[in-house]
Amino acid sequence: MSTQLFGIHAVQAALEYSPQKIQRAWIDEQRMDARLKPIIEELAVLGISIEKIDRKKLDRLADGKNHQGIVIAVQLPAMRNEDQLKADVEALTATPFYLILDQVQDPHNLGACLRTADAVGLHGVIITKDNATGITPTVCKVASGAAETVPVYQVTNLARVLRWLKDQNIWIMGTTGEAKQTLYELDLDMPLAIVMGAEGDGIRHLTSQLCDFLVKIPMKGQVESLNVSVAAGVLLYEVLRQKTLSAGK
Repeated sequence: MSTQLFGIHAVQAALEYSPQKIQRAWIDEQRMDARLKPIIEELAVLGISIEKIDRKKLDRLADGKNHQGIVIAVQLPAMRNEDQLKADVEALTATPFYLILDQVQDPHNLGACLRTADAVGLHGVIITKDNATGITPTVCKVASGAAETVPVYQVTNLARVLRWLKDQNIWIMGTTGEAKQTLYELDLDMPLAIVMGAEGDGIRHLTSQLCDFLVKIPMKGQVESLNVSVAAGVLLYEVLRQKTLSAGK
């Protein structure tokens, strides 16, 4: 599936992380400023078709948003399905490490989670098909290349997937502010899938019931909760810290 990306920053990110996914480009025939010129030259070197068009046509391609004189068509990263998840889990030789997002709808949060997932060496992010965002141009822009490097599995029945992961001896850790223990009280150097819920609502009741244990992030101030992508960063890096300490023993 292809889509349009627009704006100098978005196009630069596509050129840096996935130039092979760029199919064609449209530029404002009236613009050739210092910021746009090197981008056009790089597109030309890559052999990407460039069409000069008037600003009104560019506006339509970008749905009236600020395109800064350039729009490109790119192939979005493909999401994987439940069968591919099972095959990839069974093929793992390392200790499994996954993030599960239960009906997270904000593409900025998914993109930020993917960026952190890449940084900590996560084996994949599992998302729900219903009431959730998938891979979108916004996700790719926020992820800054991580949408290309981190496998994203979109599943229709999260409960079934959780049961299957448990059968593979992967521990399911849910996150909720009502949990009695914090993540800093536990040994998390284990085959692990961390479940995080939607913005505001948290993980669903059935999802919570299927978790092996629940944890919370300690909150010392007046704010009741963290943004889901910020909370994911705290959780994932605590797991990485423990794995790193364990490996050094």
